[in-house]
Amino acid sequence: MNPPSLFDLTGRRALVTGASRGIGRQLATALASAGADVAVAARQAASLGDTVADIEALGRRAVPLALDVTEVEACRAGVEAAATALGGLDILVNNAGMEQVCPSLEVEEALWDQILDTNLKGAFFCAQAAARVMRGAGTGSGAAGGAIINLCSLTSEVGIPTAVPYGSSKSGLLGMTRALAAEWAGLGIRVNAIAPGYFRTSMTDVFYADEGWQAGMLAKIPMRRFGALADLDGIAIFLAADASAYITGQCFPVDGGFLASI
Repeated sequence: MNPPSLFDLTGRRALVTGASRGIGRQLATALASAGADVAVAARQAASLGDTVADIEALGRRAVPLALDVTEVEACRAGVEAAATALGGLDILVNNAGMEQVCPSLEVEEALWDQILDTNLKGAFFCAQAAARVMRGAGTGSGAAGGAIINLCSLTSEVGIPTAVPYGSSKSGLLGMTRALAAEWAGLGIRVNAIAPGYFRTSMTDVFYADEGWQAGMLAKIPMRRFGALADLDGIAIFLAADASAYITGQCFPVDGGFLASI
């Protein structure tokens, strides 16, 4: 197999949750740039217009779906709808997520449930539904088979004040990634994760509004810059493609060296 084909996603069918903006939109477009057809999901299908346009501009098929990952039945129905529309499912990117800064002594049950239901429970039930479609793909063939990519976080490894529910959800997502990888390898399904470092999105704007925070954080990043969304393209394509056919249960930080330096 020559190197270009290792990263070729032509004929692959993907579902990306939380794809209306930010990291989700970027990853959906990245997979399409490598040849995949992509179902894109968000709570409101009408919010997906820009993402659909990005994918179609690359000559790939885009299927917009309304999906609230906090609802278990919606996860199952959304995955099934994506598989039906695309004629199968090879790749799931669990990107849908939320964060709300809050001192831990002020966290209420409703906030805890909203964050955990979105970031962890939703990811599990989307993965479960996807695995039921993917199982058997690539088993014993040496091909990559089904690929599930979870969006973890630096908080999967590091404690961040005022982000306890978020960090708990992302630590749980890392544990889930490893456990599912071990359980589903025999089904021909690989489960890996990406842990983005500091990327400016609508969800993280609250931090970047503080110039002092920006200066302090840049001093902690060996590469001395924040991430650009395009910095995530390569790892997403790699984990979805045959290039990573023998890799499962791993979490890849994309953080400019932050974790390596602490």
